[in-house]
Amino acid sequence: MSNPRPALRTGAPSSAPPNPHIVTFGCRLNSVESEIIRLEAAAAGADDTTVVVNTCAVTGEAVRQARQAIRRLRRENPDGRIIVTGCAAQLDPRQFSMMPEVDRVLGNAEKLQRRHYASAVDGDADPPERVVVSDVMTAANPATHPVESFDGRSRAMVQVQQGCDHRCTFCTIPFARGPNRSLPVAQIVDQIRRLARGGYPEVVLTGVDICSYGADLPDRPSLAALVGALLTAVPELPRLRLSSLDPAAIDIDLIALFGDQPRLMPHVHLSLQAADDMVLKRMKRRHSRAGALAVVEALRRARPDIVFGADLIAGFPTETEAMFARTLSFLEEAGLVYLHVFPFSPRPDTPAARMPQVPGPVRRARAAELREAGARATARHFADRIGQRIEVVVEGETTARSPDFAPVRLEFAARPGDIIPVALVGATHDYLIGAPTT
Repeated sequence: MSNPRPALRTGAPSSAPPNPHIVTFGCRLNSVESEIIRLEAAAAGADDTTVVVNTCAVTGEAVRQARQAIRRLRRENPDGRIIVTGCAAQLDPRQFSMMPEVDRVLGNAEKLQRRHYASAVDGDADPPERVVVSDVMTAANPATHPVESFDGRSRAMVQVQQGCDHRCTFCTIPFARGPNRSLPVAQIVDQIRRLARGGYPEVVLTGVDICSYGADLPDRPSLAALVGALLTAVPELPRLRLSSLDPAAIDIDLIALFGDQPRLMPHVHLSLQAADDMVLKRMKRRHSRAGALAVVEALRRARPDIVFGADLIAGFPTETEAMFARTLSFLEEAGLVYLHVFPFSPRPDTPAARMPQVPGPVRRARAAELREAGARATARHFADRIGQRIEVVVEGETTARSPDFAPVRLEFAARPGDIIPVALVGATHDYLIGAPTT
């Protein structure tokens, strides 16, 4: 049974001119910005001979992958333009400008401005500056470009804030993204209303640190106030989802919303990083092991069907086997289901890079152990779901997503963007299997 919603618009019509090719690394916010880049670059006259690489800097591996991709893209596109932007380009523009494959480097502010693509397209007549990267720490409000379609996606993403005011010892992202800046509630409501009326059944709120939403605005609305306002003002939106949340900033108002609002999806991904108090202190995180567990338990009391994921760093400097064991045991104690695990990667000019390092093989072994524990937790969760009937958002003809964020493989064809009921009849390591309900 399909929901009576308008047909989903997931990209430009086939008669439109060829769009520039966007290669995206990293977070959901980068994905949102890549859609803005696509629109602005195309409006500036860029076509499919222009490639924009939107980089990530969260780990050294992310930077390495971006450089590798740039070399491959040049081999595949010997006569086109390659523009590099994103967090890695913002932090170290020189390393990309020195690559012979790269035509231009843009900062995180410049990548959203049409004029920088226009000058790149017209560069043969009036050669532009090769590197245009401003000081992101002095950046004003985040870009307000409305994005009304997401190429090939059934779930839309909406930026609510930009930047971060915290200084975790391992992280360079505040210096790539600047300070916390929030978009006004009314502007976010307007964009989500447009997306809902355009056929999107689910919207994900995203940013660098969405729990800090509103702290810089005149009336200081909280994330919970924003979520409540959105659900009230846009009743036509079936589902609202939140991106990563800081355990230290999840307050009682947000917990209450998870309990009271069925349209707020029962999935919380925690920016946890570790669950040993000494490691957390050395990371300069704002939560403790007990505090994170208390948040999980409070959310589960409010919403018994809620499912948790978490970001975790394995092998942080000075982490002993006992410290690692406390993080590992937390997974089962808290009932975490989806894990995003990184072996620690020392980032240039961060305090953690100057701390005594855990050997690389130990970091990788601990990351593998965390991933294996996460895979077992996911498998148990999938097994527990078999036999249930749920409603899913169709993402592809035979793929969908459950309310708790589990991927679902459909045994039948469905229309992307629809919300449909399915019976969960099986599971693999990677997804649940959904059959038609009878």
